[in-house]
Amino acid sequence: MQEFLIAIHRDLTSKHPVPTPEQMKEAFKPYQDWIAGIASSNRLVAPPKRWDVGGRVITADSIEEGPYAEKKHSIGGLFLIKAKDYAEAVTIAKECPIIKYGAVVEVRQAIVA
Repeated sequence: MQEFLIAIHRDLTSKHPVPTPEQMKEAFKPYQDWIAGIASSNRLVAPPKRWDVGGRVITADSIEEGPYAEKKHSIGGLFLIKAKDYAEAVTIAKECPIIKYGAVVEVRQAIVA
């Protein structure tokens, strides 16, 4: 198993944030359940010290290679999982319930020193 950073980007700073506070409230329990599912499958781990320079950015409509989400987004969540490869890490990340409200989820593989 390899380690992957899951970074959840969302608009925390604009006048009309996306997801809205109401959407975040609605997504809170599904988000907790999603994290609990990752933990119960023994895939939630502590963060490493270094990250690769690539990544995958997942939105409701696409999966893109590259580490950069739109500049209006801020990190709204950050944790580390175990997966066999990028494909499996992306499959896990795609299940983040906040994506459907406009959040962006980024996946980066940990670098083993």
